[in-house]
Amino acid sequence: MSIARINTFSFSGIEAVGVEVQVQIAPGIPAFLVVGLPDKAVGEARERVRAALTAMGLSLPPKRVLINLAPADLLKEGSHFDLPIALAVLAAMDVIPLEDVFAYAALGELSLDGRLNPVAGVLPAAIGASARELGLICPAAQGGEAAWAGRIDVLAAPDLLSLVNHFRGTQILSQPEPAGVAVPPPSPDMSQVRGMETAKRALEIAAAGNHNLLFIGPPGAGKSMLAARLPALLPDLSPREALEVSMIHSVAGMLDGGRLVQRPPFREPHHSASQAALAGGGQRAKPGEVSLAHRGVLFLDELPEFPRAALEALRQPLESGRTTVSRAAAHVTYPARFQLIAAMNPCRCGHLADPARECGRAPRCGEDYQNKVSGPLLDRIDITVEVQPVPPTELSRAPPGETSAVIAERVRRARDLQRGRGDGCVTNAEADPHSMDLAADARALAEQAAERLHLSARGFTRTLRVARTIADLAGVATIRRQDVAEALAFRARPVGRRLPI
Repeated sequence: MSIARINTFSFSGIEAVGVEVQVQIAPGIPAFLVVGLPDKAVGEARERVRAALTAMGLSLPPKRVLINLAPADLLKEGSHFDLPIALAVLAAMDVIPLEDVFAYAALGELSLDGRLNPVAGVLPAAIGASARELGLICPAAQGGEAAWAGRIDVLAAPDLLSLVNHFRGTQILSQPEPAGVAVPPPSPDMSQVRGMETAKRALEIAAAGNHNLLFIGPPGAGKSMLAARLPALLPDLSPREALEVSMIHSVAGMLDGGRLVQRPPFREPHHSASQAALAGGGQRAKPGEVSLAHRGVLFLDELPEFPRAALEALRQPLESGRTTVSRAAAHVTYPARFQLIAAMNPCRCGHLADPARECGRAPRCGEDYQNKVSGPLLDRIDITVEVQPVPPTELSRAPPGETSAVIAERVRRARDLQRGRGDGCVTNAEADPHSMDLAADARALAEQAAERLHLSARGFTRTLRVARTIADLAGVATIRRQDVAEALAFRARPVGRRLPI
């Protein structure tokens, strides 16, 4: 009887949970069994491993081969268990040295000819292996991704045979280099936007303080056009944020070429997206759009057209910065500190309050349409702007506005002020209002307006945060009365449930 072991990982959110693959080859009726709560993909690894060994000219011994995935009470999901199972079997067969294999963690999917295919989660697995002082074995296509973990021995192999040759000393696999930084798609420039000064000012404030923003206006007014220009105003992610965002994309299998994400992500799901697609979930509790937009922007166009349950699922992540996918067997938590940018028409036909194209069912059409978005969700939106179409004469004759680079420089300076306060908050969207320095007349105006406009405690706090951002853009340390007044002008003040259109 022979026993071999190798390390691998399962994933709970972006956390790599250690799993030990144990192989026992013992006398008995020939069988190849996998135990330890495997899912269907892990159970099918038996046939892929058998075929890969056959492609190398090897065969399983005519004995009882038992694979145990420990701990046995943790659900094992995914095809990345193929490689550790194959390596442990080869070690138990004395094809490769058992001691050398146990010094590594491994993950990868096997083809029938023994080639290694890319899998999700290599970056968090590499970080987990480094924390356990282990090396990592992964597919060759993902060696650059694993190398981002720092000082870790990475074996990035194209196929199973090259790994066998490496451990037997007949071939050397070189250490891969980090894959580089992802190049984002080009973003349109703000100088192309003519007029719309109030909307552009709101977009700059939202970018500077990471505030949630809602555009309301008729079709063709430029709501989506403005939102598409937001990424160019945002500063690069810090190294820690870039690693965190890249780990989420790695677990989702979306880290292109293993390149690190350095720019804030910009996600724009279609309004047919389900609750699981937005908040996370599905059969394997994958990260949703709120997590893929972590430290970036989630743009929801045609906001009322999203399913009501999907929109309500955004409320908790908007407050806590994380989302939890609950299952009977486990609870998986993903980071979800995103900036919500939304756009909507005032009514279903889009022409409410337009004297030239008045809606025939006004005002009931607008009320029914706007009521699709709940009050608690609207209360979490810091800035609401009415966007009206720009007249054709202004579109053709107005001079170009400021470029995105000029506005982005102001946003960067405001962000630097926010990080320099030392209160642990990255942006003003997370700031504690009790630590803000308000002038006496500014505080009086904020308190009086909150009482007269019936602002909730959340609405009052978010108004002060927007005022803090406006003051940061002006380069002043104390929040002034005019800063509070401008923040209040951007605050949605629904009468009953109707937005101000």
